[in-house]
Amino acid sequence: MTDRSEPPYDLFAIRYATHSGRRAVDNFIGGDPHETGSDLAYYVWVARNPERTFVIDTGFGPEAATARGRTLHRLPAEGLALLGIEAGAVDHVILTHLHYDHAGTLSAFPRARFHVQDAESAFATGRCMCHAHLRQAYDVEDVVGFVRCLYGGRVAFHDGVDTLAPGLTLHRIGGHSAGLQVVRVRTRRGHVVIASDASHLYGNMCGRIPFPIVHNVGEMLEGHALIHRLAESPDHVIPGHDPLVMALYPPPAPELAGIVARLDVPPRPL
Repeated sequence: MTDRSEPPYDLFAIRYATHSGRRAVDNFIGGDPHETGSDLAYYVWVARNPERTFVIDTGFGPEAATARGRTLHRLPAEGLALLGIEAGAVDHVILTHLHYDHAGTLSAFPRARFHVQDAESAFATGRCMCHAHLRQAYDVEDVVGFVRCLYGGRVAFHDGVDTLAPGLTLHRIGGHSAGLQVVRVRTRRGHVVIASDASHLYGNMCGRIPFPIVHNVGEMLEGHALIHRLAESPDHVIPGHDPLVMALYPPPAPELAGIVARLDVPPRPL
């Protein structure tokens, strides 16, 4: 049953960084190493209504951009400011997982409670991090910063499916990392799923082709099906890194074109 106890959420994607020069093999298991692949865009997301605001993920900063060869266009907090949101005043941040590009810059949110899956915290601090392949997408300083927030009483744990507020739910998917979660948000156009890295690109989930950075391929493939079941339609699923999001969805104001996209309205035909 649809929950109508409070207004639907306005939903935004904020592009803060990019990565170009990728090959098909970098984006798809089994991709041709000789073929050019899609660039990646890096986003944080915002769901807000008159009652509450949720920031989804916290991105990365200049140190990570330099170390990993990414182009940082603006700090995530600077992107939030374009929507009139002060990072230092945010009360709730959902961390879809703890990879460097989703859980950096935690210090920019000094009063926030961080919402994460039990399985993700255990994965990022447990025995799997003995393996270089599994820890490559984590940044140890980000994880230590997360643990400091935990010891400061600022982490809320979730196990599987949970409701944070009317019209906003968390769903553990796994696959890409052990505790990856997606966010289902009720908007004016129906329920939209912020898939994060359950599907980096439209091509991953539409073709059922896994992204190469993966903990459990089976969970990732099952996750492609689950995110579509959670959404109103395929057009209601937002992948985590596809540059097409900026082309498909309009900006909230002309000056924010290419930076912020409204996800609570239908996509534009290309």
